[in-house]
Amino acid sequence: MASKIHRRNFLKVAGSSAATFTILQAGSARTYAANDKLDIACIGVGGRGALNLRDSGSQNIVTLCDVDWQRAAEGFKKYPNAKRYKDYRVMLAEMEHKFDAVIVSTPDHHHFHASMAAIALGKHVYCEKPLTHSVWEARELTKAAREAGVVTQMGNQAVADKDTQLVQEFVMDNAIGPIREAHIWTDRPSRGLFGEYWPQGVARPTETPAIPDTMDWDLWIGPAPMRPYHPIYAPFKWRGRWDFGTGALGDMGCHYFDPVVRSLKLGPPTSVEGVSTRVNDDSYPLGSVVTFEFPARGDAPPVKVQWYDGGLRPPRPAVVKDGDIMGANGVMLVGDEGVVFTDWDETWKMFPADRAKAYGKPPKVLPRSPGHHEEWFRACKGGPKAKSSFEWAGPLTETVLLGNVALRSQLRDDLTQKKLLWDADKMAFTNHEAANQFLRREYREGWKV
Repeated sequence: MASKIHRRNFLKVAGSSAATFTILQAGSARTYAANDKLDIACIGVGGRGALNLRDSGSQNIVTLCDVDWQRAAEGFKKYPNAKRYKDYRVMLAEMEHKFDAVIVSTPDHHHFHASMAAIALGKHVYCEKPLTHSVWEARELTKAAREAGVVTQMGNQAVADKDTQLVQEFVMDNAIGPIREAHIWTDRPSRGLFGEYWPQGVARPTETPAIPDTMDWDLWIGPAPMRPYHPIYAPFKWRGRWDFGTGALGDMGCHYFDPVVRSLKLGPPTSVEGVSTRVNDDSYPLGSVVTFEFPARGDAPPVKVQWYDGGLRPPRPAVVKDGDIMGANGVMLVGDEGVVFTDWDETWKMFPADRAKAYGKPPKVLPRSPGHHEEWFRACKGGPKAKSSFEWAGPLTETVLLGNVALRSQLRDDLTQKKLLWDADKMAFTNHEAANQFLRREYREGWKV
């Protein structure tokens, strides 16, 4: 272990004027037999956190943290013996020796701080997607997890689905020839997964309604700039605000990009270019198209990947007939000899139809997942590395969030609709210095790292 890995000087509790992270020596968590249960702390208990609680029911839930105890009520009821907190900094400090793994299910702007704080204690971490709020955070969190030697997983659950392995097998078998472009589209933000909506392309509200009695608004804001409470932000619609969420790209990009990046073995892009409806400094655009260019990999040709949100979709390839439904959310790989695509809720399909009929399915050569959470549980107990460990999820998140940098750069007249050239090693755009300001964010006093 490198000498810079040393005993933590942990994030100070509420009221601190600064926060610093250093890393606890790996191996602080106890070892497990395969049939033992993990002792888990959960940060964020409502919304996505409630689903993570459900999917972690096979383990020991020892402590729960949420800034809104009304929203967390079902989780508290299900685990009445778990100690409750509103401030995860306090929970981690007081309960440090009571658990070995942490599940982070907060809004995006807390992902980095909560995960880094857990890693600083040598705890295993499962964090919801996107892994972080900024590109810089993704790089730093990946590095910290690697140095600490903890077991990690990002919550892009679809990577455990059999169809992620299926599309990899299509590509491995060269089923549609060399692949030079991919298209990814979603109806977000106009329609959420459960029928909810969140606004984008709108200004900041001017009303100042009362903060709910059950919520600690200051803790909810956390590292973001302070602003008055409004239900347009919490508990769900924060996704469309630059300060809190990562827009449609952050919401679905880590799901949809994964099978493309994984099957085509893509590294970092060399450029990113965004065009969109009107952009303001408070919320993401209503709809956008972002183009990523990736270099050749060995014998594989360069690839252009285009993202569409707000209900925008790619042109229909000639081999996909009018009667074939492409769906409101989908992923498509375009090869020299055909295409494969998924409507996301459906299996991957090949076109043209006659080629698909003659080909059938690719050979099944990849092992299927026991389940996304189960992968992480097993890895924490010494099993195989989870498929979306931070070593994988960090670079994936960087790529996705570069799209948001390209969109936000449109706020500057001199960057409007410009292709940004990306140097991943230097973590900088080489042709537009001004765009680099959006690779990281400033933190509110008391949350600086």
